[in-house]
Amino acid sequence: MNISEMLATNARRYPDDTALIQINPGEKLRQEITWREFDERSNRVASALVDRGINKEDKVILWLRNSINWLEAYFGIIRTGAWAVPLNYRFSSSDVKYCADIAEAKVMILGEEFTESVETIRSQLPTIERYIVVGQHPPKDTEDFEEVIAKSSAKPIEVKLNDEDGCGLYFTSGTTGAPKSILLTHKNMETAAITEKAHHYQQHGDNFILLPPLYHTGSKMHWFGSLMVGGRATLLTEISPQYIFEAIDKERGTIVWLLVPWAQDILKALDRGELKQKDYDLSHWRLMHIGAQPVPPSLVKRWKQYFPNMQYDTNYGLSETTGPGCVHLGIENERKVGAIGKAGFNWKTRIVNEKGEDIPQGEVGELLVKGDGVMKQYYKNPEKTAETIKNGWLYTGDLVREDNEGFIYIVDRKKDVIVSGGENIYPVEIEEVLHSHPEIYDVGVIGLPDERLGEIIVAVIEAKPGENLTRKEVNEFCEQNLPGYKRPRRIIFDKVPRNPTGKIEKPKMRQKYAGLKDNLKKR
Repeated sequence: MNISEMLATNARRYPDDTALIQINPGEKLRQEITWREFDERSNRVASALVDRGINKEDKVILWLRNSINWLEAYFGIIRTGAWAVPLNYRFSSSDVKYCADIAEAKVMILGEEFTESVETIRSQLPTIERYIVVGQHPPKDTEDFEEVIAKSSAKPIEVKLNDEDGCGLYFTSGTTGAPKSILLTHKNMETAAITEKAHHYQQHGDNFILLPPLYHTGSKMHWFGSLMVGGRATLLTEISPQYIFEAIDKERGTIVWLLVPWAQDILKALDRGELKQKDYDLSHWRLMHIGAQPVPPSLVKRWKQYFPNMQYDTNYGLSETTGPGCVHLGIENERKVGAIGKAGFNWKTRIVNEKGEDIPQGEVGELLVKGDGVMKQYYKNPEKTAETIKNGWLYTGDLVREDNEGFIYIVDRKKDVIVSGGENIYPVEIEEVLHSHPEIYDVGVIGLPDERLGEIIVAVIEAKPGENLTRKEVNEFCEQNLPGYKRPRRIIFDKVPRNPTGKIEKPKMRQKYAGLKDNLKKR
C-alpha cells in the first residue's frame, strides 16, 4: 500500500477525524483539516495538474514553507504519477535554477514569499509552463492555488502507480558539496512508513508534532508511521521551546522528533527557569527522538534528568535511504546512548574497508546499508550511482565501529576525517567530548592545512549565553579529557553553521577559516 493509498484509506476509515493541524504561533492562528478533507483536496490538486498537462514522470517543483498546503500539494503531485521536487525554502534564486535545470519541471507550486526570487530567473526556466502560488496576492501570470483546486474535481484520478515508479526527486543538504538529486520511488516511501511504525509503535491516537522542514526526508518520513495508522500531525510553523511546549500541551502531543540544537534550546530554557514544566500539561508526551546528526550522550543524559519516564530513540539515515530508520538505537536500548544502534526493521548493515571487505568487530570502516528504502538512483548521474550502490548495498560515506554487542557507533564522515601527523582523527569524537563541557552550547571541529602536520585540528565553539568561556579554560579541559594528538591546535569562538536539518556545514567552516593565522586575537 503506497502512501497515497494510506491517505485514501484514512479518509474512508476516519473521515471526520482530524488529520492535520497547523499552528502559526506568532500570528496566533490555528487551522485543521480532517482526513476526508485532506484526501479530497489532494485529489483536487492532482486533477488540476492533470488538466494542466502533467503526466506520469513529469516533475513538479514544490517550494513552500511548512504548511497543510505543502502536504496537500505533495500528495496531489504523486497521485498523478509525477515526481514531487521539494526545494529548501532557504534556497537562493541560483539554487532554484540549479535544481530546476536538473529536474526540467513543468509546473512550480510556490509560496507568494518566493515569487520575487523566481521572477529574477523566470526567463531562465524554459521548461516551467505554469506557476501556482499559495498566498493572498499571487502576481500576474501566475495562478492562485485555492482558486485552482476549487475549480478542480475531488474525484480520484485513474493513474496506475507501480512500486518502482519514481515519485520524489529530493536534493541533498549539500553539506559535503553541491546538492545531489536523489530519485525515490513509491516503494521507498512505503518502506519508510513501515519501518517507522515498527520502530516507534504509532497508534491512531498519537499526535506527531511536526517541526523540521518538510522538503527534507526527515520528520516527514517519521510521520509516515502515523499516516499508516491515521494518527494526526501538528505542524508548528515557528519553533521555540515555549511554542513546542504549548503545542504539546494544547494539542496533546505524543511524539516529537527534534534536532540537537532544538533539544539544547529546550534544556537551556529549563536550566535558566525561562521554561517551567509545571506550567504545561506534558503528560501525553511519550517519545522524543533525534536524528540527522551525531547526538552527544551528555545531551540525552541531561534530557532524562528532566524527563526520566519519557522514551528516547536515536535515528540514523540519509536522503539516499528515504530518510531515517535504516539504523536506529531502539527505545529499549537507552543504556547504549552514544551508539546509533543496529540495523532497522527490514534493513541490513555491513562495515567494510577501502576494498569493500568486511572488517573485524571493533575496527573502523565504512557503513553499508541494504533495504527497500535505498534510493533508485542519483538522477542523471549514473557514475555517482554506480559508485554509491553496489550489489544493492549503499555506501554511506560514514565511518563507524561496532561494539561486542553489535551496536554501531558513528566515528565521522569519511570526507571529514582529519589526517594530522599521520594519524586519522575523527572530529565527531572531539565534538562529543567538548559538548560535555558545561559552558559550551555548540561545537564544530574541522581540519585545516598545515605544512608540518598536514592538517591541524580547529574547534569552533559557541559558548552558552552569559558564559565567559576562554581559550585557556577550553585547552585545560582538553588536556584533561583528550590525548595530545586529538587536542585542538586552534580554538575559535564563533557560531557553528548548521543547515535547516541541523547538520554542521563543514565546507562553509573550512572556507571561512581557510586563512587562519597563528596570530589569532586572544580572548
